[in-house]
Amino acid sequence: MMGIREIAAAVLALAISAGGAMAQVSGEATAALGAPAESAATGVTSSPRPKTRSGIAPPTPEVAEPVVAAPAPVKPAAAAPAPAPAPAAKPIVPPRDPSKGAVTNLPIPRFVSLKGNEGNARRGPSLTHRIDWVFTTAGMPLRVTAEHENWRRVEDAEGMGGWVHFALLSGVRTALVTAEMAKFYSKPDLQASITFEAERGVTGRLLECQPDWCRMNIQGEKGWVEKTALWGVLPGEVLE
Repeated sequence: MMGIREIAAAVLALAISAGGAMAQVSGEATAALGAPAESAATGVTSSPRPKTRSGIAPPTPEVAEPVVAAPAPVKPAAAAPAPAPAPAAKPIVPPRDPSKGAVTNLPIPRFVSLKGNEGNARRGPSLTHRIDWVFTTAGMPLRVTAEHENWRRVEDAEGMGGWVHFALLSGVRTALVTAEMAKFYSKPDLQASITFEAERGVTGRLLECQPDWCRMNIQGEKGWVEKTALWGVLPGEVLE
């Protein structure tokens, strides 16, 4: 009978033969089988290691494609705020003419007359201001020197006065005789006949004025008098 060692050797020889035949037929073997090495100590053969086939590069490992992040959505730029409208240009106001009244635009100074028998002249243009003077002659001429709303600053022939409410004044023109004894003529001529005379302090109504003469009505009497004898009319002023 064959021993165990002889059987193992026979089986191994058959395996080697079969492996060689398969390699010759396919030609596709990726490794050649060598003879099993037998351990001298144990008598057991070791498994053969496959050898890399020459000329064939090892497979390239698959590389993952880089993941590209989607771009963040771009927000549209905020619209610039509309510029504020430029303030409207204020109209240029010409400086006030000091020769004109701030309220009436009438000449300053100018003459008016007292409407009633009494008129309070106050220190300021309001009823809360103290009364400094009282005019008591109806029709007396007054000179306007300033205006403020409904008030007029006036003065008499002696420079006395204050602020008087415009309702107490009249546009009727009068004049005060300032000469000791003024002569009134039939015509504006010193060679004309004298119609009457009036003493200082007498007040009359102005009817007409030329640059140097004025025609007046005093208590019903009419005549021409030189301007230098009167107060209540401007030099060179003409009234028709």
